Amino acid sequence: MAKTTLFDGQADRYDAWFQKHNDLYQAEVEAFRSLIPVSGYGVEIGVGTGRFAVPLGITLGIEPAPQMAELARQRGIEVLDGVAEALPFDDNSFDFAIMVTVVCFLDDVAKAFKEAWRILKPRGTLVVGFIDRESELGRIYDQKKEQNVFYRDATFYSAGELEILLTEAGFSSFSYRQTLLPGETHKLNVIKGYGSGGFVVIRGHKSKKRRHV
Repeated sequence: MAKTTLFDGQADRYDAWFQKHNDLYQAEVEAFRSLIPVSGYGVEIGVGTGRFAVPLGITLGIEPAPQMAELARQRGIEVLDGVAEALPFDDNSFDFAIMVTVVCFLDDVAKAFKEAWRILKPRGTLVVGFIDRESELGRIYDQKKEQNVFYRDATFYSAGELEILLTEAGFSSFSYRQTLLPGETHKLNVIKGYGSGGFVVIRGHKSKKRRHV
C-alpha cells in the first residue's frame, strides 16, 4: 500500500466524494453489509477516512496516509499506521477483515491477501470491494484514469483475477455482490454475482491450510 502520496493533501477532496455521490456510496455500503458477518471482531485494511468502517460497525483500521487516518479518527475509528502487505497484528486475531477499493493501489496484492489470511481466525472471512476492470464502469475508469488524481496510478483487476489470488492465499467458498449497474441512476440495486456491476464485492473464507501453487 505504498501509493499513498497521492492522498496526502487530498483527504478532504476524497472524503467529499461520498457526500456528493451519496446514492453510489450507500449502494457500495449495502453491498458490503450483505456479505460481512453479523457479529465478530473485524478490521478494515486501508480504512481511509472511515466512510465504510463507521456504518459497518468496524472500530479498528489500518491506514498509511496520515491525513486520511486523521479523518477516520475524527469519526471514532482507532487507526494504526501500517500497510496491507505487513499488517501489525498477531496471527488469528480477527473474525473478519474488509478491504474497500484498496487492491488497485497495492504494490503486492498476493502478499496482502496472504497477510489477511494470517491475521484471520480459522474460517475467518475476508471481504474485498473493488472496481471490476471488465465491467462497463471499470473500462471507463481504466481508460480515463490519467485524468483522475486518485486513480492515475491504480491497477484495476477483474473478479476472476482476484479470485485466483485469493485462492492462492488460502481462501475459498466465494460469494459475490455487485452494484453500480449500467443504466441505473436512482435506487441503485445490489444483486448477486459479478459481470455487470462496476463495483463488486467478493467474500472468501479462510481455509484450514493455505494452498501451495
